[in-house]
Amino acid sequence: MKHMIQENLNRIKAQLPDHVTLVAVSKFHPNERLIEAYDAGQRIFGESHEQEMTAKHQSLPADIEWHFIGHLQTNKVKYIAPYVSMIEAVDSMKLLREIEKQAAKHNRVIPVLLELHIAQEATKYGLTLDDCRALLSDGEWRSMSHVSIQGLMMMASFTDDEQQIRKEFLTAKTFFEEVKRDYFADDDQFRIRSWGMSDDFPIAVECGSTMVRVGTSIFGHREY
Repeated sequence: MKHMIQENLNRIKAQLPDHVTLVAVSKFHPNERLIEAYDAGQRIFGESHEQEMTAKHQSLPADIEWHFIGHLQTNKVKYIAPYVSMIEAVDSMKLLREIEKQAAKHNRVIPVLLELHIAQEATKYGLTLDDCRALLSDGEWRSMSHVSIQGLMMMASFTDDEQQIRKEFLTAKTFFEEVKRDYFADDDQFRIRSWGMSDDFPIAVECGSTMVRVGTSIFGHREY
């Protein structure tokens, strides 16, 4: 098992250009598997449940960067605000305000990504492109000194249709360029395009992704 995780990581990293960051999606996997990935050099892990992530943060090496990648309820922000490295799925102004409030209590600036809903499934969270435009043009985020909007994230439709997946990633890339131009032209930190998972990350990289979230291809199927 140990060598398998290391081999999987090496295989995936070999497919990623230097400018693409790998987030190892470790939710539902036990600490020993994370340690195997850690020993193989991985430092960024993605979790989507506050209690699980906090427990892992408390028991695993301190230099791990924890990315919250799931749907985050506002009442859970306070538990992760002291240590989270990035919140990848901000899908409302309400959530952004809460992150600002909780980060301020810990005198931290928390990097976040705005989550787009481009996929065709109704079950996915995220802002429509128009919702995202409205949030940014409203401008309230500009006064927040404890939140740093550093890019966008999205998930493609769960489909075998590569053309559909590519179309969605390219929609996100074009929208990123629009937002960068209109709101973050002078902000070097706004540069993250987080799309691509185990099944579709090679296409995502072709379509401008700079951060991929890969779980199954590293750790195998989850243990429930």
